[in-house]
Amino acid sequence: MKKQLAVIILVFAFGFSACNSQQKSKLPILGRTDYIEANGTIDTVYHTIPDYSFVDQDSVEVTPKTFENKVYVADFFFGTCPTICPIMKQQMLRIYGRFQSNPEFGIISHTIDPDHDTVAYLKDYSERLGIMDNKVWHFVTGNKSEIYELGTAAGYMVQVGEDETAEGGYIHSGAFILIDKERRVRGFYDGTVASSVDILMNDIDRLLKEYEDE
Repeated sequence: MKKQLAVIILVFAFGFSACNSQQKSKLPILGRTDYIEANGTIDTVYHTIPDYSFVDQDSVEVTPKTFENKVYVADFFFGTCPTICPIMKQQMLRIYGRFQSNPEFGIISHTIDPDHDTVAYLKDYSERLGIMDNKVWHFVTGNKSEIYELGTAAGYMVQVGEDETAEGGYIHSGAFILIDKERRVRGFYDGTVASSVDILMNDIDRLLKEYEDE
């Protein structure tokens, strides 16, 4: 019995130590990494989200400058989605509710059906979710090819596009993507699973803390 108790204590201690170490460690920087040699030194160049220009639910232009000095979460959806989008938006509402008062946080949701999801539609869609302004959560529309390109390996590194065999005619990732203040990808999370979103919210706190500690 004493031996079993000792084993349990050791396992618990190890688990606590690993968890504590994870909390203190920085989140990884994801995506392609290049190394450039200049003047005898090697610089690391990380994958970053490229420039873009879209319009949100209040007809306001949204660009990377909108998220300057902000950590943000990105996702892709479409308004008539019959499958995962409603679940994703309910989970994103949890994130919005927790971080909406933080001036260093934002959310961007890209429609992949801009023909249907006009500015007026996105305004109504966001208000039905309870989002009454665009200071934190931007629902954006724009040129379809540009939106799709932003979702590829050149941008957020997720799957987006049209698919006649899919319900609703479109296919897209259910991922929530965490982006830092330098436009680098710091994590992917399943936006349809509450426990994964719990991890994301914890990682948002960790990422914000990284900047506080600099």
